[in-house]
Amino acid sequence: MIKDNSFVSKARSYLGKHVNFEEFQRKIIENWRDEIPDKTILLQDATCYEVYIRFPTDIKLLWESCQWIWEKMIPKICHKNKLKEPRSKFKEQHKKHLIYSKLRKKSYQKTRARKRASLYLLSKGIIELQRIINQTKASEWSTNESKIFKTIKQIYQQQKHHYDNPKVKIRDRIVSIYKPYIRPIVRGKENKPVEFGIKVHKVQVGGINMIEYSSYSAFNECKRLKISRLKHKSRFGRCTHISADRIYATNENRRYCTKNNIATNFCRKGAGKDNKQTKQVKNILNKERSTSLEGSFGTEKEHYLLDKIKARNPQTEKVWAVRRCDIFRNSHCKCC
Repeated sequence: MIKDNSFVSKARSYLGKHVNFEEFQRKIIENWRDEIPDKTILLQDATCYEVYIRFPTDIKLLWESCQWIWEKMIPKICHKNKLKEPRSKFKEQHKKHLIYSKLRKKSYQKTRARKRASLYLLSKGIIELQRIINQTKASEWSTNESKIFKTIKQIYQQQKHHYDNPKVKIRDRIVSIYKPYIRPIVRGKENKPVEFGIKVHKVQVGGINMIEYSSYSAFNECKRLKISRLKHKSRFGRCTHISADRIYATNENRRYCTKNNIATNFCRKGAGKDNKQTKQVKNILNKERSTSLEGSFGTEKEHYLLDKIKARNPQTEKVWAVRRCDIFRNSHCKCC
């Protein structure tokens, strides 16, 4: 019996820091290559595994930063060093923030006024906390707290610039003070237009899913078609069929597939119709991708805890995403 309750968490942390998952996938494929069917057919698509954070807004983010400075850090450092806490209107602004957050309809004027007040309070908090740190020579300052304070400074700069220039888009927008690497990923879906997490490009061969590429920043998956095909060639050999979503059907990808004699499920351009055999092949490829590959995304999120990843750093978040992948789930079936 394992008495250490954090054993699994420590194992995930160790794997995240020391394991090269690209190499690990390659080794597993080498051992399974003879047993994998339909090695010439490549399916590919992208999905987003969201992390467990509350939906971020500018007001929430600014107020969370104010709370971290005025409620947590300044009282903590002042108490340990027997210093007098600087004066502020934090309590007054706290009441106003509660009134604003309870409003059913938040008008543009009220939102802008609340943002202006939060920016002023945060600016003063950053100045006062920096003064106290310089005065105490950062004796009570941990590495993690230093990173969060640096993140809060970046948040203030981004939000102040956005307040002064509302129509200008924020580049590399930070959405969490504790996870500054998370970026908003626009997906364009009806129920979730924006997702916050790790975007993963997956390929499937013979019913086995593999992570081809992952990033916390948004990327266009259609650019991964050539790279995916080259990786497939190095692992499995020749690729004769590719099935992918409509976003992959760019002119560049069409020319590439035609040049390499690869049949695809892309819709025909221009006048004319596909012959009966070509139409049947495209229907089979479309059905296989939508049921097998896209269906695996739903299975992972519904039954394998990937709907919201509850890890605390990027290394363990990737372990969550990788260990729930089909290549790991199917390893149990292969070994039994």
